[in-house]
Amino acid sequence: MSSGKLCRVRALTLAQAAAAATVLARLARGRVRRPPLAPLPVPEGVRVSVVVPTRDEAARLRPCLEALRDNGEAFEVIVADDSTDDTAGLAESLGARVVPGGPPEPGWIGKPWGLQKGLEAATGDVLVCFDADTRADPGLLGALVAELDAGADWVSCGPRFACDTPVERLLHPALLATLVYRCGPTDVPEPARILANGQCTAVRRERFAAEGGYAIATGHMTDDVALAQALDARGWDVRFRDASALLETDMHASGREVWREWGRSIMLTDTTPRAQLAADVAMAWLVMALPVLRLLIRRTTPLDRALLVLRGAMLAALAGSYTRRGPLYWLSWLADPAAALRLTISAVRPARVWRQRTY
Repeated sequence: MSSGKLCRVRALTLAQAAAAATVLARLARGRVRRPPLAPLPVPEGVRVSVVVPTRDEAARLRPCLEALRDNGEAFEVIVADDSTDDTAGLAESLGARVVPGGPPEPGWIGKPWGLQKGLEAATGDVLVCFDADTRADPGLLGALVAELDAGADWVSCGPRFACDTPVERLLHPALLATLVYRCGPTDVPEPARILANGQCTAVRRERFAAEGGYAIATGHMTDDVALAQALDARGWDVRFRDASALLETDMHASGREVWREWGRSIMLTDTTPRAQLAADVAMAWLVMALPVLRLLIRRTTPLDRALLVLRGAMLAALAGSYTRRGPLYWLSWLADPAAALRLTISAVRPARVWRQRTY
């Protein structure tokens, strides 16, 4: 081996070791995690307003609203609708109050615009927002109120994911693992980065409205993270909680949708500094993709093998986040190179199109 090639190999090894050390330091924060949310009744006298923003969700809104109706824990359910299909008619037939969202004003992204309309229409003490593809189990609303009573100012939750197609069960866990590797556990008292999951959030309505509501994060494609970071900067106690025992979401109908839609936002391009984006992409290739690629050509190093063992441990740790696993889930580490490629594409070409609108 020439001296130049040897230097390149050593440089790559050092970079991989540094990236691995960084990931381990992030994961070590998980030693002090908050316990998962457990079901609780909504306290007597507390009125919970639920808002669901929708745009052409007639095909998947029913389970969300049926669960809220059957649980009977919400004071009111508001659907802020901006659809061209029969989403509004379906929502009304299931007992929700429909508030027209309409096209967003200049400077707004569609989802925070719809959420703002729902906030303005709500009358409850606590505002809980769900995406249309979620299903809340009994006791979730009470658990969210209890978290606010325990000192949180704004809460978001991690669900359990329903992945029905084979490609989903391979690609989705690989993308989720990149998020954990990049940011570390989020359900800890002092996370490495402030993150959020807009599929389920809770806040005290009047205080949030007085702060400006969703106008704080208007214009961001990853509006949930932008809102959480803005509230944290204002001194709010922003928390992320594991609600996988109480909340299910079926985000996508195919692996193609996972690649296109979740890949649009999971890189967090509009809430992450460019230098950090570059470091995150490098980490994904060095710590996740490279060991798999070397394994496929039978050229693994001891560090590669250690990282593959760590990846297996990560699969075990994240297993509770999926309703259906099977062999494909446990083989999803093979999709790590594809996940790294998706992060790279998202970082280089951030998406500005969502639901037939360009922002």
